Amino acid sequence: MKRLMAPWRSGYVTGASGGDECVLCEIGAREEMDRENFVLHRDGGIYVVLNRYPYINGHMMVVPGRHVADLSGLEEEELSTMVRLLVRCEKALVEGMNCMGINGGWNIGGCAGAGIEGHVHIHILPRWLGDTNFLTTVGETRVLSMSLEESYARLAPFFDGDGGGNVGG
Repeated sequence: MKRLMAPWRSGYVTGASGGDECVLCEIGAREEMDRENFVLHRDGGIYVVLNRYPYINGHMMVVPGRHVADLSGLEEEELSTMVRLLVRCEKALVEGMNCMGINGGWNIGGCAGAGIEGHVHIHILPRWLGDTNFLTTVGETRVLSMSLEESYARLAPFFDGDGGGNVGG
């Protein structure tokens, strides 16, 4: 029997990974920890971060630093910055991960699948032919072929390369 190891998920699965604070607000407020939190870029109060519990390699999120429940609560400049960063994420995934397609979206409320309720964020995920198989559909298991560190290293050059900064476009 083969075993799939994903020790970084234990905190998420057991519920031990978070307290009462919003994890997205914590990441947004801790620029000095951008590398440790897998933040790829910051621009105008919005940041791009790798999902710590990804569905697939390169799974990123575009997140407003402000704790806002839905897109209608954002200012026009925040919305504009989010869209601009989604375009950069798309380019990073196509060129840096050689993906064949992209999925994206956001979930408002637990019944819609929001894992972090109350703080809107947009997911963007690379896709490849054959990236789902019997393990996902039957065994409810996902196999990730690279670590978060490797995904970060491949995507960071498409932003600032240092995980921080305020360079737009």
